[in-house]
Amino acid sequence: MKTTRFAWLLLVLALLATDQYLKYLVETMLPLQEAVPVFPMFSLYRTYNPGVAFSMLSGLNGWPLNLLTIAIIAFVLWLWHGLESGRWISAVGYALVIGGALGNLVDRIRLGKVVDMILLHTDTWSFAIFNVADTFITIGAAAIILDEFLRWRSDDGEPDVDTNKDRKENHHG
Repeated sequence: MKTTRFAWLLLVLALLATDQYLKYLVETMLPLQEAVPVFPMFSLYRTYNPGVAFSMLSGLNGWPLNLLTIAIIAFVLWLWHGLESGRWISAVGYALVIGGALGNLVDRIRLGKVVDMILLHTDTWSFAIFNVADTFITIGAAAIILDEFLRWRSDDGEPDVDTNKDRKENHHG
């Protein structure tokens, strides 16, 4: 992964810039808490979330939430750093998760809350309003899970839970 670190950094920065630019457009062009229909079941709706997903931890605003986010980003970076070469699906997933988490962190530092704008709905139901960074995080997590599943399936369906397997075989063989 060393040869492509700069490319991965550029991807993370591009995701962050895309998120922040779209949030800037939302803040400057959309009315506050008023649905703007785009097509059936999809509207833009500017609102703010002081917490994390589904407004969880909204009482934990300010620096405690920012420090928690930074700790999570550091953990994901650590996982990404330990990734085996050739695992590009997971690598893209980690970039998406980090880019999205950084986008929401920038909002929390700048505004004390996260800008949300995507509303999926019907006449009788609506999903929690979310943003592009949340989408990056969700797609990234799905990519990491998919890559783990594909890796597990390529190993004949047997999860490799014994990391000392090769050492044991060589010792007795």
